[in-house]
Amino acid sequence: MSAPDDPNRQVFAEGRGQAPGRGRLEGRRVLVVGGGQQAIDEADAPVGNGRAICELAAREGALLGCVDISETAAEEVCASIVSKGGKAIPIQADVSDPDAVTRSMAEFVSRAGGIDGLVLNVGITSGLPLSQITVERWDKDFAVNLRSHMLYAQKGLEVMDDGGSIVFISSLAAYRVVVNQPAYEVSKAGILTLSRSVAKAGEPRGIRSNCVLPGLIDTPLGRLEGRRRADRARAVPFGRQGTGWEVAYPVIFLLSHEASYVNAQEFAVDGGYHAGIVRA
Repeated sequence: MSAPDDPNRQVFAEGRGQAPGRGRLEGRRVLVVGGGQQAIDEADAPVGNGRAICELAAREGALLGCVDISETAAEEVCASIVSKGGKAIPIQADVSDPDAVTRSMAEFVSRAGGIDGLVLNVGITSGLPLSQITVERWDKDFAVNLRSHMLYAQKGLEVMDDGGSIVFISSLAAYRVVVNQPAYEVSKAGILTLSRSVAKAGEPRGIRSNCVLPGLIDTPLGRLEGRRRADRARAVPFGRQGTGWEVAYPVIFLLSHEASYVNAQEFAVDGGYHAGIVRA
């Protein structure tokens, strides 16, 4: 039996990204927007949410498209997938440009022969509090975090096969105003309503839309922001932050036909933090 405070007692092969694929997305064509891995100067850099979603979707049998503003980041993720026997298409796009959204969607549909799964993971933050945010920075954050999601969903509904699935990645910041970054928090909250609107629009053709809200996850961006502090790690549920793989698995479920009657829902992946499960 592990020690009561050992966080590893509750981490399994799935949470480490070590579980084999089970063919849950076999034959599917899935585009992940914001799928590249942010580079940080750490030898043991954790997997980001976007990369974990890409890698796992491909492992589960999907033909995967990875969109990222960094061509190098998209190519590295896809090269990793291909080296493991998967199928992946790297696509560079600055999603703050509406024309780039249209182009990247058209490129994937053309190369993949269609689309029946779409994950909208891209997001940025200025890191600025309300007293310092500018109009230009507010608009930039919203262009990436919310407008691009709307445009991809709009295009997706035009070309997606009946019975497809759209998954939005929001954040626990949509519920809890704790990071003092209003452009980020408000844009992430907007994703919740957008996801429900897309669910209503897609329902006549059997296209579902759902939203995943990660909590405190150990990602490259999180480490750059200094969130990997020992005091915070002890306070969160299970005494640890989540992994990108633990975000990816709910996304795979929502993309899969296992979730065929799950629509317009919000899934917090936070260990119960939002519900008030916080260690003293």
